[in-house]
Amino acid sequence: MTQAVLKNEITDLVPEAGPRLEKRRAVAKVLGDALADAYRLNFNAQGLHWNVEGPMFYSLHKLTETQYEQLADSVDTLAERIRALGMPAPQSLTEMSERSAIDDLPGDADLKTRVERLVSDYERAGLRLQNIIGFAEDSGDIKTADLLTTQLGRYDEYAWMLRATIAS
Repeated sequence: MTQAVLKNEITDLVPEAGPRLEKRRAVAKVLGDALADAYRLNFNAQGLHWNVEGPMFYSLHKLTETQYEQLADSVDTLAERIRALGMPAPQSLTEMSERSAIDDLPGDADLKTRVERLVSDYERAGLRLQNIIGFAEDSGDIKTADLLTTQLGRYDEYAWMLRATIAS
């Protein structure tokens, strides 16, 4: 273990409690996909926050600030859960990009289109979370399922608040 610390290697941890090793690895793998989605949503919400203009500036600026700050916390929580399952968390932008079902917001689109896209991204990530929650439950990992259920509730709330903000 000391050698791993000195070499700064990330090792698989093997917790004694919880689902069997194969199940933990499988849950950690799909949890890494949820982490990648949360990371991309965080990035997109912050990008929108930085670049919002017009009559809705203040409300969208503040709303997206709250969202990206909460998403940043959830990214850390998801990564720590992967580590608690005994697996290494994704650690490169390339891996996050490859694993995420979310794309960058279109920079050349008008504000309403970008907000609508962020809403649909929250919904897409939410659908993926539903599948991962079911997988975690079927694997006996109630802790991960609970964590992701909370995350799903946030995505639903974020989408609703953005949708309500741009409603005509």
